[in-house]
Amino acid sequence: MDNIKILEVKQSIFASNDEQAAALRADLKAKKVFLLNLMSAPGSGKTTTLRRTIAALKDELRIGVMEADIDSDVDARAIAGTGAKSIQLHTGGMCHLDAEMTRQGLEGLGTGDIDLAILENVGNLVCPAEFDTGAVKNAMILSVPEGHDKPLKYPLMFQVCDIVLVNKIDVMPYFDFDLDKCREYVAMRNPKAKVIPICAKTGEGIDEWADWLREQVREWQR
Repeated sequence: MDNIKILEVKQSIFASNDEQAAALRADLKAKKVFLLNLMSAPGSGKTTTLRRTIAALKDELRIGVMEADIDSDVDARAIAGTGAKSIQLHTGGMCHLDAEMTRQGLEGLGTGDIDLAILENVGNLVCPAEFDTGAVKNAMILSVPEGHDKPLKYPLMFQVCDIVLVNKIDVMPYFDFDLDKCREYVAMRNPKAKVIPICAKTGEGIDEWADWLREQVREWQR
């Protein structure tokens, strides 16, 4: 844990990020590597959720994690403690990753011994949603203290996500959070998005989330 690899990723100089993302997905498909892009606001519980996710799947899937942040290696060290392969990506001040930056991260991580690669994107509800990273699926975490109206305020984030994890449901009694309204607002932005309430702290809901992710990986590898 004292030797966390840190990679400075550079933004693509090419105009068409979508083309690069499609090419990256095709390459991952050929290698049977599933890439999940995990997004959220700071403090939503991404790293804690990842630790729970790894614990639920590590006996079935070979997992690698790319921790993207403007600076520090705190998150990568936390993930390394789970035994999963991890790397810290520094974005040089940018609040997102594009497809080329993700490709650089995957090369640094190494995908030869990975079934599931998870990109923990920079904590932000705006910029990360604007760039296709080349991921097979996009997931986001909405924590209860943030409020059930976030899909109304940040529409693109919810439009691009395949699944929304509503985290910290253990504190729902202490906040004015309406889960039914949250589901309704998510459906307004993206009727196909799946919503799973979870508590990364206690593990509630993690099995359902792990089941969904496991099936997505297996389907991609067929």
